[in-house]
Amino acid sequence: MWNLVWPILLVILSNIFYHICSKSTPTGVQPMASLIVTYLVAAAVTAVLYFFTSPTKNLLQDIKSVNWTSLALGIAVVGLEFGYLQVYRAGWNISVGSLIANIGLAIGLAFVGVLLYHENISPKQIVGIFMCLAGVAFISL
Repeated sequence: MWNLVWPILLVILSNIFYHICSKSTPTGVQPMASLIVTYLVAAAVTAVLYFFTSPTKNLLQDIKSVNWTSLALGIAVVGLEFGYLQVYRAGWNISVGSLIANIGLAIGLAFVGVLLYHENISPKQIVGIFMCLAGVAFISL
């Protein structure tokens, strides 16, 4: 059971910390300079964690096995981070901006699941999508 729970808790706690940091980034800081520092710290932490978690500890060999998804993920992460900095600089409340973004994400991923991964959407999920859209309407009004 713990193997199912701890990753979700890590995502939730990391996301909370992420949004607090994004919302707290001073508006006078150039966003790309902030992201450069963010990624340098992330690279350093990742390098240390690699040597603690890798059974082979052969970084060059492991990097050779990386494919296009790591490059695309890097681009996506920059878009995500820059987007949230701009969301909060535009004046969104931390409680509403992230909620609307995540509802949009969940609805978008439902369609991605159907179109790319041939997952099924149940009638309950369709009702849930409409409830989410209604929630967005209530939050936005």
